[in-house]
Amino acid sequence: MRIIRNIFLCLSVLAFIECDKPDDDYIWNDNWKEEETQKPEEEKPEDEKPGEEKPEVKEAKARLVWIDAAANFKDYANDKENISRDMARLKETGFTGVIVEVRPTTAGVLFKSDVEGPVTQVDAWVTGGYKWLQRTADFDYLQAFIDAGKKEGLDVYAAINTMVGGKECPYGLGSDGPLFDGTAKREWASVVNTPDGLVNCMDMGTGTKFLNPANDEVVEYLLGILEDLAAYDVKGIILDRCRYDDNDLKSDFSEVSRKKFEEYIGEKVQNWPDDIFAPGEGELSSPVTKKQVQWMEFRAKNIHDFMEKASARVHSVNPDIRFGAYVGAWYSSYYYSGVNWASPNYNAKNAYSWATADYNQYGYADHCDIMIIGAYASTKSIYGNSEWTMQGFCKRAQTVFAGDVPFIGGPDIGNSTGFENGGQGALMPDIVDACINASTEGMFFFDLCHIKMYDYWDDIKKGFDRYLESL
Repeated sequence: MRIIRNIFLCLSVLAFIECDKPDDDYIWNDNWKEEETQKPEEEKPEDEKPGEEKPEVKEAKARLVWIDAAANFKDYANDKENISRDMARLKETGFTGVIVEVRPTTAGVLFKSDVEGPVTQVDAWVTGGYKWLQRTADFDYLQAFIDAGKKEGLDVYAAINTMVGGKECPYGLGSDGPLFDGTAKREWASVVNTPDGLVNCMDMGTGTKFLNPANDEVVEYLLGILEDLAAYDVKGIILDRCRYDDNDLKSDFSEVSRKKFEEYIGEKVQNWPDDIFAPGEGELSSPVTKKQVQWMEFRAKNIHDFMEKASARVHSVNPDIRFGAYVGAWYSSYYYSGVNWASPNYNAKNAYSWATADYNQYGYADHCDIMIIGAYASTKSIYGNSEWTMQGFCKRAQTVFAGDVPFIGGPDIGNSTGFENGGQGALMPDIVDACINASTEGMFFFDLCHIKMYDYWDDIKKGFDRYLESL
């Protein structure tokens, strides 16, 4: 299972690669847990029997699309007209909103911030190789989406890649981001327990460079960015990659984390990191050791505490804004990323051998107003009740959230198995049916670039129309 999970993580990091090939009114309801009915106050038809009840009409759920920053940079970075054009097409297709990414994995922001500088370039796969795509326009990228969204009646959520500080790009392009330009400190970067010892991720070659969630300076830096973002008139803010890096349980073993971990367990770790994991080891022992149990709790606590602070900071600027996160729906193995996205009322110990008696204390769903669930299954796994089916992912999320937060689940239609080469339009109505009805608030598609590249517009509209007719 972990191998499959890692494949999905890698694919999500490379999502923008396939997107750069050339192209050949839901309203938030505080009573979301209850099924709403529309009861028009009108006279009953003459042939209606006294006391006869009318059929319930359910309120339509949200239909969103994710707009990755890098994958769509060539279309939107320098052209507001393209933004307006595609927002109109989304409305016409039946979407009710967008999740627009405004802090890519290279870091830098696509909105006005006093904390972090603007994005001026992203690396993307263009015509058979990686190249820098430059942003030369000076219009406010996020505001352009907000303006276009208001015109079309679409909700606009802003998403950021959270625990990232820059990127060492492949193909000899070099590096970009706060960890490289001196805005952020090298000491903020994640330290990895490699077979050769503890190594700062800045010294580990190409790839996205993650920040250490246990570092108080990192936390304050990111909270400042979120405070600036919350000043915008968006429906909500979604945190992506609010987790530890892709080295899983091998991160973070910095001195900051050592000190805080020792405070957490109330004792010194005599052999660091060997008393938790030997160099290069990233799997739990069988049986799990006491230190490993404590390490899992400690990491989940760090993410929980950041989410709690982030929610408070965002709502201090705008009490009405919806705050939440994107997470992969594979909860059974998401502990590798140091995240417990469940409700604290859901006790994972009852279902999973790796969970501890206190693990549920660090579930953060109760600090969120909305959650986005990546139900990233293959083309052959749409319906079902278990993980690694789109419908099953969403059904499991209902259990894990325990009624604490509404959520939207949906597929990756560009990178998941079977979607890589397009041609899957006929599946879209079933995908809509499986995800929207198993999620409490609606569904989303990742990513807009795939819809455009494979011309899935009409296929998705069929799915939306069929869903709306079912109401």
